[in-house]
Amino acid sequence: MPIEKHPLAPFLPDGARILMLGSFPPKEDKWSMRFFYPNWINDMWRIVGTIFYGNKHHFEVQGEKRFDKERIVQFCTEKGIALYDTASEVRRLKDNASDKFLEVVTPTDLTALLKQIPQCKAIVTTGQKATDIIVERFACKEPPIGSMETITLADGRTLHFWRMPSSSRAYPLALDKKAEYYRRMFEYEQICVS
Repeated sequence: MPIEKHPLAPFLPDGARILMLGSFPPKEDKWSMRFFYPNWINDMWRIVGTIFYGNKHHFEVQGEKRFDKERIVQFCTEKGIALYDTASEVRRLKDNASDKFLEVVTPTDLTALLKQIPQCKAIVTTGQKATDIIVERFACKEPPIGSMETITLADGRTLHFWRMPSSSRAYPLALDKKAEYYRRMFEYEQICVS
């Protein structure tokens, strides 16, 4: 199996207060835009639209099966939300986007990433593989879904580590229920919601 390098640069807006981490993007033929959570059938941007705008279609391009990258980038920049993944190189053991069949070859250097966003107060994982990597990297407890633990970095900086339900439709939880988990996290981290 070939090794895939991460196709996107980390999105680290100035003043970012939370870092949302998935595992790794799906294959590019599944993308509806060139940004994070690009798969049309992934519900991340519908969850965020529901929470912040009361409309799960807010970040969709009307009449097309794609998300509006520019609107998402503007939103994340304004709210202080950084985005990346916990793996920078992987092997796909099956020809799909399932975390179960991703072999992490090179984990992301999270210490270097966090140094670039010094105002960040929370890491948010959006799936099990990302959670597993954070637990291993920082030798911390795995929080229950929708909850957080406090982790301390080598430089003494403390962060909240939130474990959220996966935004994949394969994860068996209704969109509105997922949105409630995410809403509580955003409110706790003082990212303004409607």
